[in-house]
Amino acid sequence: MLQARRLGKELLVGIHSDEEILENKGPTVMTLEERVAAVDACRWSTQSIPHAPYVTSLPWISHYGCHYVVHGDDITSDSSGEDCYRYVKAAGRFLVVKRTPGISTTDLVGRMLLCTRTHFIKSLPKALSGEEGSGSAEERRVTGEAMRQRIKDYSTDESGLQPGPCVMSWNGSISAKIGYENDEEGTLSVLFSGRYPRSGQRVVYVDGGFDLFSSGHIEFLRQVVQAEQAIGRERGWYNNESIQKRKSQHGEDYSPAFVVAGVHDDEVINHWKGVNYPIMNIFERGLCVLQCRYISSIILSAPFTPTASYLRSIPFGFPSAVYHGPTSFMPLTFDPYRAAKKSGIYKEIKKHNFQHVNAGEIVERIMKSRVLYEERQRIKAEKAKKEGMLV
Repeated sequence: MLQARRLGKELLVGIHSDEEILENKGPTVMTLEERVAAVDACRWSTQSIPHAPYVTSLPWISHYGCHYVVHGDDITSDSSGEDCYRYVKAAGRFLVVKRTPGISTTDLVGRMLLCTRTHFIKSLPKALSGEEGSGSAEERRVTGEAMRQRIKDYSTDESGLQPGPCVMSWNGSISAKIGYENDEEGTLSVLFSGRYPRSGQRVVYVDGGFDLFSSGHIEFLRQVVQAEQAIGRERGWYNNESIQKRKSQHGEDYSPAFVVAGVHDDEVINHWKGVNYPIMNIFERGLCVLQCRYISSIILSAPFTPTASYLRSIPFGFPSAVYHGPTSFMPLTFDPYRAAKKSGIYKEIKKHNFQHVNAGEIVERIMKSRVLYEERQRIKAEKAKKEGMLV
């Protein structure tokens, strides 16, 4: 979607129904409602269009005022084996972008079914510098550079062309990252400098594993923004005079909140959840959070417990609020948010329709329908071979 947005001023994203996907690819992992929420949360998406036909027609795209259809360089065929984009290709209204490297739904399903842990990253800074990973020193260097470029690309604004969220990484001991007794300030390194808080914005902090970045995570972040908007209304943020003042000083209006999201390391999540969690590693989860329109900055490798020293170390200033969601994935013998509560800045988001959708829920869906998903993987592999012959 980032590559597509860079080709124009607006990006409309068609989303197929569960029924169409079942007919042409196999069972879905997420429902249509959950997938719409994911598209709506993407910073580069202008509008989501649910129930888009699996085979794209000219009347369909013309109805929405689209000049071109953009797709990756992998061929997609329908249930009859024909190219899904044959009509727009024939009309010269099809643009191809390079398929984004890395994980796919197929890869993630494979990790869940096989319970692998080979995707874990022990130290993200070392992976980015080429010190950690598989292959030769040169291969690790190239991989590290490619990872850094992906982070840089994802830290762009709504246009995909200008700087957006600021990306930082927290350095601290493993005991400070996992536990709660070590009130270690650590050090924050800026990986990519982006937008900083602007006049009047409240800095608020959220954190989590954000594994599989589900609709539960997305709705939580959306409601954090909504809660801050409500506070903004109370303090006159949306008065015409205030809006005009911001526009005259900054050239545009902006949100009353600057949301900083801390993302935990693989080792931290695995310590608390066990098995082969997280299903996505710190790099992959970081990218998922980074592309979300509801965040303003991210801190990779954030500690599980946001202590007072850690919160003070955030360069944007001590947060005005620390938000937490309505659910917890494991029973704890301590309160990781006691520093925020002691400071009187802790806030909890109320229950919502997607609160049950987390990594555990998605894995459970896969396991309940394991036979169907394994058959889907087999069919997709055969289909990929046939699609390769269409190129």
